[in-house]
Amino acid sequence: MYRALTTCTQRGSSSALRRLLSTLVVAEHDTQQVTPITLSAITAAKKLGGDVTCLVAGTDCSKVVEQLAKVPGVSKLFVAQHEAYKGFLPEELTPLILEAQKQFSFTHICAGASAFGKSLLPRVAAKLDVAPVSDVIDIKSPDTFVRTIYAGNALCTVKSDESVKVLTVRGTSFEVAPSSGGSASIDNVTPPAAVGKSEWLQQSLTKSDRPELTSAKVVVSGGRGLKSGDNFKLLYDLADQLHAAVGASRAAVDAGFVPNDMQVGQTGKIVAPELYIAVGISGAIQHLAGMKDSKTIVAINKDPEAPIFQVSDYGLVADLFKAVPEMTELLKKK
Repeated sequence: MYRALTTCTQRGSSSALRRLLSTLVVAEHDTQQVTPITLSAITAAKKLGGDVTCLVAGTDCSKVVEQLAKVPGVSKLFVAQHEAYKGFLPEELTPLILEAQKQFSFTHICAGASAFGKSLLPRVAAKLDVAPVSDVIDIKSPDTFVRTIYAGNALCTVKSDESVKVLTVRGTSFEVAPSSGGSASIDNVTPPAAVGKSEWLQQSLTKSDRPELTSAKVVVSGGRGLKSGDNFKLLYDLADQLHAAVGASRAAVDAGFVPNDMQVGQTGKIVAPELYIAVGISGAIQHLAGMKDSKTIVAINKDPEAPIFQVSDYGLVADLFKAVPEMTELLKKK
């Protein structure tokens, strides 16, 4: 397959090359709806050229299949439903992806660079004996990718000569694919035998009336400068006025102020809202990696030398314990 691609390139037949290209996008979902990062991964897959197929694995995921079938650019859906896929364990999903690859010889396999994709695709790449490319933020050609390194503070261009390119793509770097206008065909596939080496028991979700952190249009985040978990109430009050999600730096999480599902950063959640308000956050490079793609960044910090001011669009050097309540009161009056 790879020789055929090389031959087509040498002959200058771009249309023939595109016909040989094919991408398998592994869908991430909660059985009710597909995640936005998967729709971004589909946009990345379309940029690669060729056919785009989505793999939907899980239990009772008919709603997800219905949604993905309408996404323009997706030509086919493979649907595998089995109790073993409950909880989306990478140990169980990997054989399914390997079987699909064995049958259809995709040139690319990709997923979003979320906890789901980062735990699954490196395992798939290892089984295929290829080197994966992680945190892709741009695609120059079917074998040339731009990815982030050093906590997102530097970029490098990678040219892959692997027979199959295994990619995780950063959702904030690609537009979310539209959810209407497509008409993908649907194939129900027979899953391989369950591995049975791990078992999904349960999950405990934090319930909140606020928007989900990774999809919110406005995010208010707090750092170590808040001094305690109780003081995060200042941010909750402000967020309620802005209809915003609330996040935190790793320093605040490590200090025990808030749970780790609120962490924004290289080792936390990647966000790119229209407005990001950083309160009491110094701006460590790991945190910047998780929010630097935000459209507008506002920083509030009493230290005028804090690194966060280097990336912020608006900066307020002030005591957050005075500034944040004043902002909240002003918003209440509007």
